[in-house]
Amino acid sequence: MNAAARVKTYLDLVKFEHTVFALPFAYAGMLLASMEVNGTGWPGWEVLLWVTLAMAGARTAAMAANRVIDRLIDARNPRTAGREVPSGKVSPAQAWGLAAVSLAVMAFAAAQLGPLCLALMPLAVLFLIGYPYTKRYTWLCHAWLGVTDGAAAAGGWIAVTGEFAPGAWLLWAAVIFWMIGLDVIYATLDYRFDLANGVRSIPARFGIPRALRIAAVSHALTFVLLLAVGVVTGASVWYFLAALVMGGILLYEHRIVNPDDLGRVNVAFFDANMWLALTMLAGVILDVTWRTLT
Repeated sequence: MNAAARVKTYLDLVKFEHTVFALPFAYAGMLLASMEVNGTGWPGWEVLLWVTLAMAGARTAAMAANRVIDRLIDARNPRTAGREVPSGKVSPAQAWGLAAVSLAVMAFAAAQLGPLCLALMPLAVLFLIGYPYTKRYTWLCHAWLGVTDGAAAAGGWIAVTGEFAPGAWLLWAAVIFWMIGLDVIYATLDYRFDLANGVRSIPARFGIPRALRIAAVSHALTFVLLLAVGVVTGASVWYFLAALVMGGILLYEHRIVNPDDLGRVNVAFFDANMWLALTMLAGVILDVTWRTLT
């Protein structure tokens, strides 16, 4: 396998395109925090660089470890049997090596962002590596994933201020419930497999109709929390306009997925949530730019 093909294989392994979910919220936390403490929405190139590297390292480590830990489950599932580790394209040792290097990058970047970021890293690693194990024991695995991904938003805030604040907690909570909802929707694809193989999930525990209602409630809470973030941080109308668009995207997700038709789950999971994350970032950029200039 040539170098280009090898790089593509590793990018596929960690689903690099899904970085668009969490990274915009990390940037949003960073920009809102800078606006609050510096009076300007721009924290500087150095902070942006280290936040990006910390996020990239964390997510790559989590995905690589997830693929190794879940390789035997994935191999039995027709939907996931072609993934890089169960199919043999990437060996478990290679995936663990990628995870180790990524954690080293994350640790180095965290050290540049301040003592609190570095001190919180062991807890972050526990959540990053622990997620694939949770589905073996509890249907609350979606909440574990939400807490893990939501930490990116809070981490962006802490990278600027060196401490927690109400805005950081609310942004973290918004991402938690957003991730719970989207992960529950995605888990409906494996409903029958999970039941047959003892994999825990909300759809397997409560059935698809109730699972989709739980996802809808979770996304309703997401919208409320996004509005609360705007109120607490003193956001401008630009932020709230973006929040309304995000609410519309969440509503669209639940309009196109129902218990009798799961054919558009991938659209709801990836396309809609990609646009939601990008809308969040665009709204925050417009907001802090407006407030900085005025």
